[in-house]
Amino acid sequence: MADAASRLTALAQQLLGQPLPVRVRAWDGSESGPPGAPVLVIKNRRVLRRLLWKPGELGLARAWVAGELDIEGDLYAALDLMAGLIWERATDAPGGLRALRDPKVRAAATDLLKLSRPWLPPAPPPEEVRARSGTLHTRRRDKEAISHHYDVGNDFYELVLGPSMVYSCAYWEDAGTLEGAQRDKLDLVCRKLALKEGDRLLDVGCGWGSMAIHAAREYGARVTGVTLSTEQAAYARKRIADEGLTDRVEIRVQDYRDVRDGPYDAISSIGMAEHVGSVRYREYADDLFALLKPGGRLLNHQIGRRPEKDESAYEIDAFIDAYVFPDGELAPVGRTLAILEEAGFEARDVEALREHYALTLRQWVANLERGWESAVKTVSPGRARVWRLYMAASALSFERNKIGVNQILAVRPEPDGASRMPLRARAWKADATA
Repeated sequence: MADAASRLTALAQQLLGQPLPVRVRAWDGSESGPPGAPVLVIKNRRVLRRLLWKPGELGLARAWVAGELDIEGDLYAALDLMAGLIWERATDAPGGLRALRDPKVRAAATDLLKLSRPWLPPAPPPEEVRARSGTLHTRRRDKEAISHHYDVGNDFYELVLGPSMVYSCAYWEDAGTLEGAQRDKLDLVCRKLALKEGDRLLDVGCGWGSMAIHAAREYGARVTGVTLSTEQAAYARKRIADEGLTDRVEIRVQDYRDVRDGPYDAISSIGMAEHVGSVRYREYADDLFALLKPGGRLLNHQIGRRPEKDESAYEIDAFIDAYVFPDGELAPVGRTLAILEEAGFEARDVEALREHYALTLRQWVANLERGWESAVKTVSPGRARVWRLYMAASALSFERNKIGVNQILAVRPEPDGASRMPLRARAWKADATA
């Protein structure tokens, strides 16, 4: 009888319609596949049972998080080689696992079942979000989703994000370090908003307080930051106190829908709108419009996806939904612009930062890998593996133009239509009248 690795590569070719582009090492020590390629290490038969019961991305992700599946060699290269073959094709492409009407595919699936041994599927790893119920994007459900993602420990985020504690795309202009690029991004936002001494800024989804601190310290703004994460809020308040900015910055554990103390001169929303969801996005836009004074500016920094030919076919990524951002949704930038304009905003500028996010994510992955032992102790081996896979795969998605990130600068026009914008705004001078 052939060794396990040879049987697996042969079965994979039958099921997927083409050879695996990576090498396979099976639980019996056998190897098969192209020499010199990254190695997919299948440590035990549970991986096969996970795939049989949950074909495609989620089955593979569960095996990865559980430590049953690993990659030796260049992680990015392995993910790049497998992305189109397994994550996209395993369940729905011609020759994929749904094509069981083909006798050859049926026979291969039967052989895979025999190789895996016909036991019940293993339980999902504990890092997988528990089953959810109820209406999407209620206050309760959103708070639970935010807690799953952000309340995993500030020490872990310090290790991954570095001293800036900014969990969004950096701006790689002149800075050669992650810390410098994050500072440049915060400053870019402040300049686009034309912040000046005494301006009231609402920072929606304020994270660990970095934007609020920068706007108050460097531009003299009075900042209100809101977050649903209690751990973020506690961390941000300590940083603000250490900076001596408690008279200028207030951090609230509050849903943006409950903010009622406008008007504000400016609003920043950086990496928060991805949590809002399509069913609530118009409400989000209406609320921010109502909170902004006439002539005030909104800076909406948001990940976007490529549009679908049939938008009704869009589905939330199974791995990200189960392990990273529960209920998170991405929209094409055109749809985001349309909803902001429907709410009354005038869009004044759109800047795409797709390549910047790929660079940022690779820095975060490097931070995690350097501090791997500390990360595992701080959270769990499974949680650390979630983040390594998520960030590396996301970096490739940005590089391959599967997703992007955009800064939309919009204004709430004056009643007479005036925007208070300079004729040539691209220099982003601090003085709005320059």
